[in-house]
Parts: sequence; C-alpha cells; structure tokens
Amino acid sequence: MADCIFCKIADKDIPSKTVYEDDEIIAFHDLEPQAPVHVLIIPKKHIASLDDLADDDGELIAHLMLKIKEIAKDLNLEKGYRLVNNCGEDGLQTVKHLHFHLLGKRKMTWPPG
Repeated sequence: MADCIFCKIADKDIPSKTVYEDDEIIAFHDLEPQAPVHVLIIPKKHIASLDDLADDDGELIAHLMLKIKEIAKDLNLEKGYRLVNNCGEDGLQTVKHLHFHLLGKRKMTWPPG
C-alpha cells in the first residue's frame, strides 16, 4: 500500500534498525520505545489488522509467530517479554498495518493500558 509507513519500511523506502528479516516478515526497533527493548514485527504483505486476516494468511501468521521466540532469544529476553497487538480504534491501533510489539528488559505491569 503506497501510503503505509510500515510497507515503506518493508520495501526499504524508509530506513529502520532491523533486527530480523526474511522474505515474509521484518522486525525492527520502534522509534518511540516503551521498554528497553521494543521491536515491531510485521508481515511484508499489507494486512490492515488482525480483523483483516484472510484464510490464506494462516501460514504467514504462523511463520511470524514462530519467529518471535527466535527474535526474543536473539535480543536476550531470557527473563521474559510481552507481545502486544493493538487492533482497531479502541485498541489504539495507530498504524493500519498488522504489527506486533515485542517488549522486554523490564518488569511489565498488569493490567496494561
């Protein structure tokens, strides 16, 4: 999608501090980190949100989820981490491209938000 900032990052039109990339997904540091480690993981395919997943996106999402544990290990998040997806207006999704926040290296609080 031409006006999507995350598509531009995936296409290398906007630089990012990438921590992982393959043909289907990219993970990069958030510009406004909410924890000492704050990485965004996105599919390169434009999908607006979890609500917009299609049946044929199952393998892509499984791949993304399975890579998260590897990314967390590479980032030395051995004491744990939080994975967050904001979906829709009330979920405070600000970028309309499916993405997951991987947060770590600090004790998380509950309840969130």
